[in-house]
Amino acid sequence: MSKESFKSFARGHTELANYVMNGKTSWQRLYELYEIYGENSSIWKDYFSSTSSSSLSSATQGSDLSGTLRELMQNIKNIDLNSVQKGITNIQKALGLLQDIGIGHGSGSGDTTNYEPRPLYQHFDD
Repeated sequence: MSKESFKSFARGHTELANYVMNGKTSWQRLYELYEIYGENSSIWKDYFSSTSSSSLSSATQGSDLSGTLRELMQNIKNIDLNSVQKGITNIQKALGLLQDIGIGHGSGSGDTTNYEPRPLYQHFDD
């Protein structure tokens, strides 16, 4: 049995994804069971619900999607914008310091580009 056959098997049974997302098992464990027992084994009864109608699975997918969106919104609410702003400010200060030191100036500073050395042995006639 190949990985592609397991992937098509897993796509056909969305309950497996729910077990993985809830942390009850891993894809590696499910793949190992698939390799050992195959897809027609009685071991899968533990993972599949007895009522596997398409309307029920679409309803659970909708609730999973809303739950995921709810978690995402909660994570966004928990972001402390002041600490993000402080971090950005610190990065800007560090970059400014590095530029002042000379790292980041590709052509050098403006003072040294206009410098022309004077001739050493120049005689002035009066």
